[in-house]
Parts: sequence; structure tokens; C-alpha cells
Amino acid sequence: MTDTVKKPSRRGARAAKRALRAAPLASEDRAVRPGMNGGRYQPLADADVDKINEAVMTTLSSIGLAQAIPSCIDAVTRAGGHYKDGRLFFPRSLVEDVLASCAKEVVLYGQDPQHDIEVSGSRVYFGTAGAAVHIVDIEGREYRDSTLNDLYDMARLVDKMDNIHYFQRCLVARDVVEPADLDFNTCYAAVSGTTKHVGSSWVEPEHVTQSLEMLHMIAGGEKQWRERPFVSMSNCFVVPPLRFAEDSCHCMETAVRGGMPVLLLAAGQAGATSPAALAGAVVQEVAEVLAGLVFVNLLVPGHPAIFGTWPFVSDLRTGAMSGGSGEQAILMAACGQMGRYYGLPTGVAAGMADAKMPDAQSGYEKAYTTTLAAHSGANLIYESAGMHASLLGVCYESMVIDNDMLGAINRTVRGIEVNDDTLSLSAMRDVCIEGPNHYLGHEQTFNLMQREYIYPEVADRTSPKEWAEQGKPVLIEQARSRVDDILGNHYPTHIPEQIDLAIRERFNIELPLDAMNRNREEVV
Repeated sequence: MTDTVKKPSRRGARAAKRALRAAPLASEDRAVRPGMNGGRYQPLADADVDKINEAVMTTLSSIGLAQAIPSCIDAVTRAGGHYKDGRLFFPRSLVEDVLASCAKEVVLYGQDPQHDIEVSGSRVYFGTAGAAVHIVDIEGREYRDSTLNDLYDMARLVDKMDNIHYFQRCLVARDVVEPADLDFNTCYAAVSGTTKHVGSSWVEPEHVTQSLEMLHMIAGGEKQWRERPFVSMSNCFVVPPLRFAEDSCHCMETAVRGGMPVLLLAAGQAGATSPAALAGAVVQEVAEVLAGLVFVNLLVPGHPAIFGTWPFVSDLRTGAMSGGSGEQAILMAACGQMGRYYGLPTGVAAGMADAKMPDAQSGYEKAYTTTLAAHSGANLIYESAGMHASLLGVCYESMVIDNDMLGAINRTVRGIEVNDDTLSLSAMRDVCIEGPNHYLGHEQTFNLMQREYIYPEVADRTSPKEWAEQGKPVLIEQARSRVDDILGNHYPTHIPEQIDLAIRERFNIELPLDAMNRNREEVV
């Protein structure tokens, strides 16, 4: 009697295919991943870009910047600039020499190497930022003061968001009173809450030095820190229009000498602190940032610095900032294009909804501002998740909702790959000539379900019938549930407990151990 081999049932085959599809993909095989290449959208014609550059060079050489600190004046004048009547002037030759020799490729390191960000070309990454002073409370439909515990929780939340690639502090801890304590604890809470790259800011150079001491402890020493600096400085080194911010310049100098990457931020507000003409706003912010880039490279040639042109928009009827406006979207895209023109690592801001709650207005404002910025080829899209009321509020639930949005936007940045396989002639022959006249069970369909397509985490794609059967879930409630799940279970432990204890013994840490799901006995 001959044994017969039992064929797998259709149900078993389907289960096997489902299991295969559910298995995690390698990073390079995912539908979207950090660093997809943008640059397809160019709001400025080539001739316009050239005109803006000419205006920038004229601004730097003939208008210059006021309030330069002595070390900046000394460095620039020794390099060929000149100082007269309280203004520092940058000749074209100096600016072009720096543009030719400065860092064009920058790595923003994570504490975990899997989160390292290679900032170059037109690679696009999404992250947080902002100095929100309120938390958006969706249940009470109100705004409350933001706290240090909120900052740590936001970092923990972003740590689990696949499409938010780095964490720059997104709020001000209003329960920390002393500026030194605020700067230090902001950095501490952020690096404790996520293994992704962190951006923070400081108001005094002594505060920077203190934080560097902590970062050396976490890294294992100053040498290890300098090899992989996992925190960058967000530095508003100018007070538009065309004036250096003296305290910020001293902080930047300390950061540069300490091996910390810097985001060079110029954030004039069109019609208020920069020209109302959008082209003029771009000219001023580019000029200001290039002045900062010259200073940084005269301090430490080739130091990692981000071209952070952030021209903001005013509603000219009231003078209030309008972060969700169409003008804001086109301005940031234009700045992204200018960054590509100079070949510089570039960061812009998008996603700063004027809407006060995560609603329809929030969705459309965030979607078009962030999409245009990403497609301009800007490398780092700051403010891209969680922000409301033109940066006055940050929302937990919006972080989760925006994570879905950013994944979809990143898929549009990826575009469509055209090759012999994707043209699908073989698949069409299989289906149309030899097969069932549909592609549902075709091998190509199964192979591409995860590699070509991205699926939302909380957004709803069910039919009306299925939606009703599931209790008619509402997006914001789904997001709330996801937030609760993460914050109730995800307590990062990448900083060893003994190092954390040593930091607490040496510095004034205001984040309670209980907030980190630790207590003193466990640490000891």
C-alpha cells in the first residue's frame, strides 16, 4: 500500500500566508523607512533660486548683522569680513568658501544605533519640536500647563512611533522654575524617555556645560560622546531682523566646542520681524542662517550644523502667527529647496496647525504643510507631529494620529519605482491569460503587501457595516487608547540604573523616580 502525501488545506495555506505577511520585515524591505528621498516638489524656478542667492549675498555683504559677540567679530574679521558701526559684514568670498568646505553630510546619532539618522542629499526624516506651554486635553477640550512629566511621557510615546524619527523637545516644563534646572531637566527627561536622537535647547552656556557632563556619563565618557553625540542643540542664534542673539551665540559656541551638533535657527515672522513679501522672508532667513554657518565653521571647521531656515507667517489682520497657513507651507518648501541648492543638511518646520484640537482643520493644515516640506527635499521636518495653536499646545493623541499621517506622507515621498518587475507584464499574463482574472491571490500581491503598501495604526478603513459592528469607533478615542497602552507599559531602561542613580546624586533631577516606574530601592 502506497502512502499518500496529504496536501495542505486551503485554510492552512491561507493561515501560512497570513503568518508570513505578519512577520516583521527588515528595515530595507518596508514600504516606508527613515530617509526616503524627496526633492520632487520645487516651488521656486531655477532663475528664482539664483535671484534669492544673489539677494542673500548682497544682504550679508552690504547690510550685515548687528549685535555680534566679540568672538564672532574676531573670527569673521580675521577671515576677511569687516565690522563697522555696530554691524558685522560677510563678504561673498567668505560665505562661498564656507559653503564649499562645511559638512554636507551629518549623522544625528541615537542612543540606539538603529535610530541613527544620515542627513544628506534629499533624505527626509520627520520629528517633533516646539516650545508648547500647554497640553491639549481632549477630554475637557481645554489647555493645561505642560510639565516635566509630560515631556518624559512625550519622549516615551515618540519612542514607539515608527514614523517619527527623532525627538526634539516639544514643550516647556512649566513646573520647573529655575532656568538652569529647566535646561538640565529638559535634556535629562528627553534622553531618558527615548533612544532616538534628541534635540534640546539652553539659555546659558553654563547650562550647556552641565548637560554635557551628564551626557558624558550616559555615553561612557567624553570620548564616547564625541564619537556618537546623541543630542543636538536647537539654537536661535539670531533675533530677526538681522541681529545676533548674544546669549544664544555663547551657548552655541559652548555646544560646538563640546562636540554637540547644532540646528541653526532663524525664525522671523513675515510682516513682523521679516519682510511681508514671501521671497524677502526667504532671503532674510537664508542670510541669517548662513551667517551662523560661517561662525560655526570658523570656530570648528566642518562641525555638524543644520541649515534651519524657519520663516514663520503672520495673519496680517491680527499679527498672530499662522502655522497652518498655505503661505507657511510654501515658505518652508522654498527653504527646503534653498537647502538643496546649497547642498546643506536642512531642517524646516511643518505641521504647526492653527487648530486647537485634533479635528478636520488640524488634519488638513498638518497634511499640506508637511507634505510640501517633505517633497521639497528638506532633510529634517521639525514640528511635524502633535502641535496645535501654532505651537502653543501639544497633544498626546495627535502624536499617534500624526504618526499615521507621516507614514502616508512618507509613502508619497518614496514615489513609484519603475522596473521590469513592477511593470508587471508577467503578472498580467498569469492573471489574464492563465489565471482567475484577478490579482487577489497572486504571488506578486502577497510579496508586495508589506513592501509596497503602508497601513495606518489607528485610522479606520473598515466598511460602514464593520464600523457599526465594532461600536462605531472614533479616531481620537482610538488614539487615546493607544496612548494609554504605551504610557502604561513602555518605560525605557536604556540608561543603566546605576548611571541614572549617579546622575541623580550629582545633579538636581526633578523628574520623580515613580514617573519612570522606578523607586530608590530598586535602583540601589
